[in-house]
Amino acid sequence: MNKLLMPYEKGALQLKNHLVMAPMTRSRAINNLPNSLMATYYAQRNGAGLIITEGTAPSPNALGYSRIPGIFSKEQTMAWKEITAAVHAGGSRIFLQLMHTGRIGHPANLPAGARLVGPSTIKAAGEIWTDSLGLQPYPTPEMLSGQEIPSLIAEFVTAAQNAIEAGFDGVELHGANGYLVEQFLNPHVNNRTDEWGGSVENRARLAIRILQEMAAAIGAEKVGIRFSPFSTLGDLPAYDEQEVSATYALLATELNKLNIAYLHLGISAIIPQQTLDAIRSGFAGTIILCNGLTPETAEAALNEGFADLVAFGRAFLANPDLDRRIAENAELNQPDYNTLYTPGPEGYTDYASL
Repeated sequence: MNKLLMPYEKGALQLKNHLVMAPMTRSRAINNLPNSLMATYYAQRNGAGLIITEGTAPSPNALGYSRIPGIFSKEQTMAWKEITAAVHAGGSRIFLQLMHTGRIGHPANLPAGARLVGPSTIKAAGEIWTDSLGLQPYPTPEMLSGQEIPSLIAEFVTAAQNAIEAGFDGVELHGANGYLVEQFLNPHVNNRTDEWGGSVENRARLAIRILQEMAAAIGAEKVGIRFSPFSTLGDLPAYDEQEVSATYALLATELNKLNIAYLHLGISAIIPQQTLDAIRSGFAGTIILCNGLTPETAEAALNEGFADLVAFGRAFLANPDLDRRIAENAELNQPDYNTLYTPGPEGYTDYASL
């Protein structure tokens, strides 16, 4: 297990090892405010060289799920400081994942005055949990007007600036898992006829523009993005394989021009080799691979050359001391799936360390 635990240095990413803790929604932010329980959770896992937080809302409209944190208010920004300080005390770096859920949400989860918005009025099939009404079908979203999109981008920029004020080392734009940025990428959900829809270039415009403006505001070396090519999460219909490959080849090339910190690939579907090759050849910066990895497959991935860093989700959730367990070749705890999203410490801060 050599490479996993060795330091990683590329550009501004100076990490104590090659281990990344993947972003995972945990739904412990009561009233959408970060808290001391969350600080304990992240501090327990600072064996990771880089921690990427759970998806965090850049605006009230982005709060699609119950009990997810935000970073659009002064109170939220100040509350995150306890978490960043706790992680830094353990020698880890921490990026905040900015997640706008788009059409994946429900008014019962949104604060007063917030709206459920998307690239179109096409609603997602399925149901979502709300604390007040239980399971509810996804409602029809409001389509963002062309005039509203610059304001949406500005919300991400302000959130990124708030993240730096809160002590984060950078931000990751969530462009995966069927949320707003990926909704714009998908031609079956984005049926717009303006500059934000239609061609691959137009559908990729939102992701690129948000990253450009965040990079201008806080520095490109403090900005990353997560993608999930070929994913159908969030009721995203699959589309033409060549078009998917062209989309991510374009994104990799454009983001390479920006010199952002990293591109994070969350793989929940089989990705053709040509797509992976196009991403790697287009992007010279750090690539993080997150793919249901074990310590063994992660080590192999680092040695194969596509991935520079490897991210663990469930393994970090259930093993706060994952780095030590890898070093000692110790058995891993298994996650308790019944407590993934329940409030409180159970299944959150009570996993055993060696």
